[in-house]
Parts: sequence; C-alpha cells; structure tokens
Amino acid sequence: MASKTRTAFRRITTLLLWSGVLAGFVVLLAAAVQEKDTAKCKSVRVILQGDDRNAFIDENDIKALITKDKTQNPVGMAISDININNLERVVEADPWVRSAELYIDNQQVLNIEVVQRDPLARVFTFSGNSFYLDEQGERIPVSDRFSARVPVFTGFPTEAAKLKQEDSLLYRQISAMARYIAADSFWNAQVEQVVITGDRKFEVIPKLGDHVIVFGEGTDIGKKFAKLLLFYREGLSKAGWNTYSRINIAYHEEVIGTRRDGKSAPPPPMYRDSTVADLAMDDDHGTPAAVSPPKPAEKPKATAKPASSTAKKPAARKPAKANGKQPKAVYPNNKRNNRN
Repeated sequence: MASKTRTAFRRITTLLLWSGVLAGFVVLLAAAVQEKDTAKCKSVRVILQGDDRNAFIDENDIKALITKDKTQNPVGMAISDININNLERVVEADPWVRSAELYIDNQQVLNIEVVQRDPLARVFTFSGNSFYLDEQGERIPVSDRFSARVPVFTGFPTEAAKLKQEDSLLYRQISAMARYIAADSFWNAQVEQVVITGDRKFEVIPKLGDHVIVFGEGTDIGKKFAKLLLFYREGLSKAGWNTYSRINIAYHEEVIGTRRDGKSAPPPPMYRDSTVADLAMDDDHGTPAAVSPPKPAEKPKATAKPASSTAKKPAARKPAKANGKQPKAVYPNNKRNNRN
C-alpha cells in the first residue's frame, strides 16, 4: 500500500513540474511577444533582386517610397503599429517594381525584398514617344534619370493602351524577339536597332557591319537568327563585313546577300567544292546571282572498261562580266545540303 502511495506521489510531482515548466514557457513567450510589439523599428534594409546593369531603382528610391508619408515612416515606430501590408502595396505601386515582401526580424529591422522589372527592349512609336518592355511583355515607363542598354524597336504604329488585333499581334512578335535577343549573349551585343516597316515586318540594324538585315515577319525567330549566324561564320568571315548592303533571311532555308560594289563575282565559298557552281540570273538585275549548293561527293562507280584517253574535256566556264548592277548571292541553309 505504501508503495502505491509513493508511486502516485511521484506521478503527481512529475505532472506538477511539467505543468510549471509549460506555464513558464508560456509566460516567457508572451513576454517576448509583448516586448517585440512594444519595441520600436530601428532601421530599414532593402534587398534588390534583378539585373543590376539596367536597374532603374536603388535602395534610396525604395526607402523614399515608405518614408514619403511621415506618419507612416516605420523607423522609430512601435512594431505593433507598423502596417506591413500597406507598406507592401506602396512599394509595389512603383512601376519599376514587380513584387515586394516586407518583414521585421529579431533585431527590429524592417527588411524590404524587392524584385525589379528588367527591361528587354525599348519601343518607339510613330510619334516619337517610347516605353520599355519587360520579360513579361508588360510596358514600363521611361525614366528621367536612367536609360537601359537594350535593343531599340522603332516604328510601332500606336500608343493606345488597348491594342487592336493586328497591333496586338505585332506587339507579341516584338516581345518574343526581344526575349530571344536578351537570352543570347551574341545577339544581345550585336543587335542595335530593329525597324518596324510599314507592312509590319522587321529589319535589323547590327552594331558590327554596314548592312541591313531583312528579317521579314516576326515568326521562326530562332531559325532565322541561326541562318544569319551561319552566314556570318561562313560568308562574311570570308567576304568581309561590309561587302553586302542587305542580307535577307526572311525566306525559308536560304540567305540572300545583295552586294554593295556592283561586281558580278560569285559570293564567298561557303559551300564550294571541286566543281563549278551554276550561276542563276537575277530577274531584277539580269546578273549572275544564285550559287547552287554543292552535292556531297559520290564514290566513283566501277566500270567494265577504262575511260578513253581521247575523251573530250568539258569546256571551261567563263566568268560573267560585271554590268555595274548589284547581284544577289543566295546561301541555302545547311539542311538543304544535307538532303542532297
């Protein structure tokens, strides 16, 4: 009987001890919460996320947003009186801010994490006004203090906020081309301006090379730039960057280069083999223009009799004479060569 009494007494004692510990923990937690609520905000820290090369806002700009209204300045204010949600809305109202998250840490510091909107292109309208496009295809107003180093699109036909169907299609093509250029380090450095023509097509002005790239419609963007890169590597690297005045990549699986010197010499040997390529006549200028892609070399077929030593040699093809007009050089894509 005494043993049972001692066991029950130990259980009661253990229960009371744990209850006391739990009550103490609750008291300490409540005190800590109360102390945090009554404590005052000591400072503000801003964390910016985005492309620093084209940043249109900085730490001071964000701090200025939340201290514009002196009554809402969090520094020196009791933490319990700070309206975090309201401050987030104030920061996100800035056109260069995509999103913001605010919180107060254990050191009574208000942290503001800001995701910036990164511009990909600047678009000029017919009237001369302009705006930026971000990675989401949304418009960003131009800043009076900063200018982003991004490709420029000129000739957008309207400034209306609500676009017509044809303008909306053109807008989406601009956004897609801007995203492609921004994602490729070479084209981001090479493309300086994209001109929107009257028939809603595109012409690219590069930074390197005195020529115009006829892009055509804003479709098959990756394929067209791939053709152009091939032409740069295998054509302009041999002929020179200023040999052609216009390079047309609008057509399927071919590149057409218009020479600026008026000579009728064949284009650089991008696809030259041991045979002489046929020259086609350009309908507009009447001059040798198109170089047919060579076919892959075939293995000689075995014959029963050796070839006669008296066989006539084929007549040598004479080079065409220059007539002072601009020929065009046609460079089919490698895919066509692979099929031959």
